[in-house]
Amino acid sequence: MKVEKARPRRVGQFLFAEITASNGHVGYGESGAWGHLEASEAALQKFCDYLIGKDPRRIEQHWHMMYRFSHFNGAAVGGAISAIDIALWDLKAKSYDVPVYELLGGKVRDKLRVYAHVYSRSVEEVTHHAAEKAAAGFTAIGHLNPFLDEPEDKPFFSTHAGLIDMGINTVRSVREAVGPNVDLNLELHRRLTPAEAISFAEAATEYRPAWLEDPIRPENIDAMAEVAKRTSIPIATGERYHNIYQFKMAIERRALSFARVSVGICGGITAALKIAAIAEANDVQVAPHNPISPIGVAACSAIGFSRPGVWIQEYPTGHEAYVMETTPKLLGQNIIDGDLVVEDGFLLCPESPGIGVGLRSDAESIRPPISKEVRMRRHLDGSLVDQ
Repeated sequence: MKVEKARPRRVGQFLFAEITASNGHVGYGESGAWGHLEASEAALQKFCDYLIGKDPRRIEQHWHMMYRFSHFNGAAVGGAISAIDIALWDLKAKSYDVPVYELLGGKVRDKLRVYAHVYSRSVEEVTHHAAEKAAAGFTAIGHLNPFLDEPEDKPFFSTHAGLIDMGINTVRSVREAVGPNVDLNLELHRRLTPAEAISFAEAATEYRPAWLEDPIRPENIDAMAEVAKRTSIPIATGERYHNIYQFKMAIERRALSFARVSVGICGGITAALKIAAIAEANDVQVAPHNPISPIGVAACSAIGFSRPGVWIQEYPTGHEAYVMETTPKLLGQNIIDGDLVVEDGFLLCPESPGIGVGLRSDAESIRPPISKEVRMRRHLDGSLVDQ
């Protein structure tokens, strides 16, 4: 079996790899570098050219070739490697007429818990959306930003006490609305300094959040470890990590309790398996990160259904065309063939060969390519605000 065709496909806010083998099977994968799709597409085209004429079943060798042939990587390159890797696993599983998780050791569970997204610009709005998701059967809610998704063109200012009170008021309102049987996965979006994060965590503890995700910028693993040491709320981080070594360092330094493995960034399914093994050996749980299309969700679920250390899976319901708004349906549902079925907050295990879903041939006409504009929110003093 050889690769006959391989190409990138830009669809809306997504970037896919499509690989066709000589046996007629087609594999699909996705890059998670959603803020830098242009750069990731260029790297993806380079890897597609490399694959022509190669045996697609030699996944581990191709992974090492893409990662090691030059001495440069990063999120855009990692997204390209991930897209290729996912597509190769999809292609190989289809060739054997089995789901990908069967190639990874088989199922460890029959359904996979997921959490829905909420996006809101006010406490009232986030509380309403959270209650809606709970009523729809979700037992966990994520992308729950205590500091809200306020407009980027609105200058920000708050005192330390005011900022902490703002976040706690949001968490309190949502907890009162959904009760104790819904986990609150707080997404802080790198908003705070370490000192602010520790103060916020201390105040939020009584509302029993399931985690604090990226309370500070995640590049400084030692700083994240210090925040983790100073709070009883579990820390979730890793969505920006683009290789297994960053996860190794973060896990060994106890900077996280939940490894937010971006299967579309870290190096695909091949790398996610390595990270899951490191996490398992250190009693750290895995919560795959996926703010992208159903192709990405399906790739993550191959890890979720085959690895016991996966606690929950991200299920994006919002962020259409980069707009911070909540939606009732899965992001990108209209561009795929196949379906990902969620019942009572759990993703049912797909039985179709490969990752279980594919990309429609007319996807580009349904969602013409778009790019994310370079901009950030400003502080009242003119400096930049992570949000």
